[in-house]
Amino acid sequence: MKEDYSKAQRKGKRAYQKDIASGHYPFLPALEDFIGNQGSLPEQPIGIRDIPLSLVTGTRTKGRQEAFASNYMPILDEKSEFALKWSVLYDAQISEGIHDAVKVYEYMGFFYTLEGNKRVSVLKYLEVPTITADVTRIVPPERDDPGTKLYYEFMKFFEAVPLYEIRFSEYGSYEKLADLWGYSLESPWPEDEVVNLRSAYNAFAAGYEAAQKSGQKLIITTGDAFLIYLNIYPPESLLNDTKKEIDAKIQRVWNEFRVESNKYSIDFVENPDTEKKETLLSPLKKILPGFTRERPLKIAFIYDINPEESRWYYGHELGRNHLNETFGNLVETSFYINCETEEEFLEAVSEAADDDADVIITPSSSQMNLTQRAAINYPKIKFLNCSVNLTSSAVLTYYGRMYEAKFLMGALAASVSRNSRIGYVADYPIYGTVANINAFALGAAMIDPYVEVHLAWSTLENKDWHQFMDDRNIRVVSGPDLIKPSEASREYGIYQVKEDGSIHNLAAPVWDWGRYYELIVQTILNDTWPDKAASKEHALNYWWGMSSGVIDVILSKDLPFYSRKMVDLMRNSLVAGTLNPFAGELHSQKGIVQEADAAVRLTNEQIVSMDWLNDNVVGSLPVKAALSESGKKAIKTSGVLKE
Repeated sequence: MKEDYSKAQRKGKRAYQKDIASGHYPFLPALEDFIGNQGSLPEQPIGIRDIPLSLVTGTRTKGRQEAFASNYMPILDEKSEFALKWSVLYDAQISEGIHDAVKVYEYMGFFYTLEGNKRVSVLKYLEVPTITADVTRIVPPERDDPGTKLYYEFMKFFEAVPLYEIRFSEYGSYEKLADLWGYSLESPWPEDEVVNLRSAYNAFAAGYEAAQKSGQKLIITTGDAFLIYLNIYPPESLLNDTKKEIDAKIQRVWNEFRVESNKYSIDFVENPDTEKKETLLSPLKKILPGFTRERPLKIAFIYDINPEESRWYYGHELGRNHLNETFGNLVETSFYINCETEEEFLEAVSEAADDDADVIITPSSSQMNLTQRAAINYPKIKFLNCSVNLTSSAVLTYYGRMYEAKFLMGALAASVSRNSRIGYVADYPIYGTVANINAFALGAAMIDPYVEVHLAWSTLENKDWHQFMDDRNIRVVSGPDLIKPSEASREYGIYQVKEDGSIHNLAAPVWDWGRYYELIVQTILNDTWPDKAASKEHALNYWWGMSSGVIDVILSKDLPFYSRKMVDLMRNSLVAGTLNPFAGELHSQKGIVQEADAAVRLTNEQIVSMDWLNDNVVGSLPVKAALSESGKKAIKTSGVLKE
């Protein structure tokens, strides 16, 4: 109908004028304008598919592109032959539907029409969500830039799950989606699971995009929001819940979407608020608000394994015991062990909630997704997760600036090494760990500019880091930070291997979790716990260090006097803030990270998210496939991904 052409034309002219006013190209982009006629780029026939019409954004070649505004609405005169043909197609769509497939080229996830521009325009005008198309993919050259890496991950996803609808903005998201769905990207999914995924995504997208249109505008993609939703609610919920139930859950997690849209703006709290500390243990015990010996502050720790089997969890368990000793009847702690599965974890949370828990603590980043889900369902309980780079409105995260202690340890190791070779044993390639390695290497280089730090990973499959050190004749080693209770060993901290093979311990870093948890409890009792409203836009992370007494180093009595003196001087400077490993000129294995005239240190975000190694580190970040099962599990939520 001509009147519908006129309506479409008005939409096109408005888009045209808007683009002109803002200095943008006012017509459809032509693919050949930005890739040229590159016959050398490989093409892959994808076949006949229903594709999202929203992803059809231009034409394959120049020509009819100027018949349309950038929103694909027509702009040619109403009396033109073009307008007549457009109207005929419109009438055909209304009466019987357009069934012929258009021919499109797909490049970097978007579609460019070779044949069928008017059909695309008509269906976009009618707001039809999909169009049938004969698709040919143009494969871009493989490069290391984020956009190309993400697209190559999409192509791997497409081989397993031939869906175009789901789009992410961050590399690694497709693999996370597959893992949440219980599959991998290594082989094609069963057809019914592909159908289920499409149905679940469409159900979520309808609710999320409706909320966006209602005024709750966010900048993250529907796909990114979908992934957050699946971290909190299981996939089955989208297949079984009613539209009303899905909409309600979307509103419940809206602050999580909002925080994700500001994910690179984590608010790092570098020092605890202890303003009211002097009143905490006053003789009259006027501590509260709200907690008494009759109604103590109840804190539950949830471990996915037994702390006796884990160096990491054992330290947190010591911290829990410290709370009991420090606060007496004012604080009551409990713990749940071996909560490895989703069912076991949520059952522990339910039991803690039934026991009127005020705080629930999960000491591993691998527990974050379940912690976030529990926090959404129990908004009156304070949830904390021990991680540094994960974002959530409902969960406060906490960690320690261990890189400060590692900097001291590196300097100490270099001061006792006789051959400018030091070994460093790292466990998981997660955010925070890389900063520790680099700080150690920088501290060592300040004492010995020729020192090499040989990096070994303890979580590589079928690899023995002890043999790694022996093969390189390394006699000074930075081993695991903590002792594993069930396997007592002297191979921890900084140690020397004597000629007879005996171990001589020199120093060890200290995570004083007792002190850390004491300070956290003080913020609650002093009523200085962060206001929930403050975390709606940004995630909050307690990132305390040596100045708070939660991180330190223990030195052996046998340490040479001048080494001890050096460590003490450097420690005092770190605490005072006059020394920082990541200030000034910095060199990675690939070149300069920060120039010499840099007036400040790297930002907290840059330190936390490091994925480069200092130039005196001999080694690399491991690829995921080389890790043991425990290593692969650890990097799921906070890994520095290397394929």
